[in-house]
Amino acid sequence: MITAIILVNTEVERVRSVADALTEIPGVVETYSVAGDYDLVSIVRVKQHEDFAGMVTENIRNIPGIIRTNTLIAFQQFPGSLMDRVWNIGAENKTE
Repeated sequence: MITAIILVNTEVERVRSVADALTEIPGVVETYSVAGDYDLVSIVRVKQHEDFAGMVTENIRNIPGIIRTNTLIAFQQFPGSLMDRVWNIGAENKTE
């Protein structure tokens, strides 16, 4: 299985409609609204690299409201225990 992260810039008033459209595309397994340089981040999983070409050129590029995308192809997934540690940095110092 091949994973890609697609970073998306949208027209301001179309963030929600673009997110909804992205989630309808086969292979898009998660979509997040985010703060920072991008408006949305989608996680894509497909069986072959060739599957990305059609997804981007035939599906994603045709969604109204998308201004720009940046696609990152993942090379390696690290064990969940390592990623849990990364996402929880600082959590051990949290006071309640």
